[in-house]
Amino acid sequence: MLHIAKRPRARLLVMFVALSVLTAACAGGEDSAGTGTETTTGSGSGAATGGTVNISGSSTVLPVSQLVAESYADAGNDANVNVDGPGTGDGFQLFCQGETDISDASRPIKEAEVATCEENGIEFVELYIAIDGLSVISNADFDAVECLSFADMYALSGPESQGFDNWTDAQAIAEELGSDTEFPDAPLNISAPGEESGTYDSYVEIVLEDIAEERGQEAQTRPDYQSSGDDNIILQGIQGSPSSYGWVGYAYFAENEGAVKAFEVAEEPGGECVAPTPETIASGDYPISRPLFIYVNAEKAESNPALAPFVDFYLSEEGMAAVAEAGYVDIPEEDLEATRQTWEDRTTGANFASE
Repeated sequence: MLHIAKRPRARLLVMFVALSVLTAACAGGEDSAGTGTETTTGSGSGAATGGTVNISGSSTVLPVSQLVAESYADAGNDANVNVDGPGTGDGFQLFCQGETDISDASRPIKEAEVATCEENGIEFVELYIAIDGLSVISNADFDAVECLSFADMYALSGPESQGFDNWTDAQAIAEELGSDTEFPDAPLNISAPGEESGTYDSYVEIVLEDIAEERGQEAQTRPDYQSSGDDNIILQGIQGSPSSYGWVGYAYFAENEGAVKAFEVAEEPGGECVAPTPETIASGDYPISRPLFIYVNAEKAESNPALAPFVDFYLSEEGMAAVAEAGYVDIPEEDLEATRQTWEDRTTGANFASE
């Protein structure tokens, strides 16, 4: 039984409730947040499993799949496992055209993407593998604000903030929304994911959407900021401005903590401010917790002799150790068993599809 609660409306919002607090540690090795966009492992002979596994999609899930691929090779498997991270949306485009075997995703597949897969005859198995806390960050030396509510974040980065180049420009909208946060007189330089990213989609869906709809606005960010599908480029932008603003997956923040800071987050103005940690992400106390997935092409799991053994390894105890090693949070044991059963039964379809 997956402990993912829906807010009171039709589309899925990735908030977690009733999760037991886990003790997964954030390993901080050089590779835990990924240093590039593509990894290839294996000797290339394909003798053990007879083929190649191609993975693309989320840059957030990228470090998990990279680590699993490396462990798979270290265990003596000589299949080629190619891992790329252009973004969740771009990954689903490839996957639903049949060009990849596995699609990494930092959000559930969208209904339109499901339709594209169906049009192309692509059936898939949706596997819930980890929990992330989308981290809202700034330069490590920025101490003018410690906590931001969803209202504050809307005022700074929502559709009505286009053209704001100083934190104070957002003050009036924040106050209209009930916030008493005092923004500093400082340049507002935003570095964050672009529309190809599942992290962008999660930020819009969880943080901005309700407020935008209440104000008669389209649910989207402002368009005028430095966007990238590469989290490392985003981090460079955050570090390059003393009063920056942006958001990344928790593993990328944890890997760079000290060079960047994470704001505490409150869902409502005046609400409890919660910092992203493995414990608050797992418990759902952190307001921007979200599930992470891999999607497996069901037909290729039968026709590609390399694919099923790799997914078996991915969901094994050894494979799933990559979640904490990459800096994310393990899912509860009962949810992991449900994921493994979904894979064993080859249950196809989207349980968490969003609009």
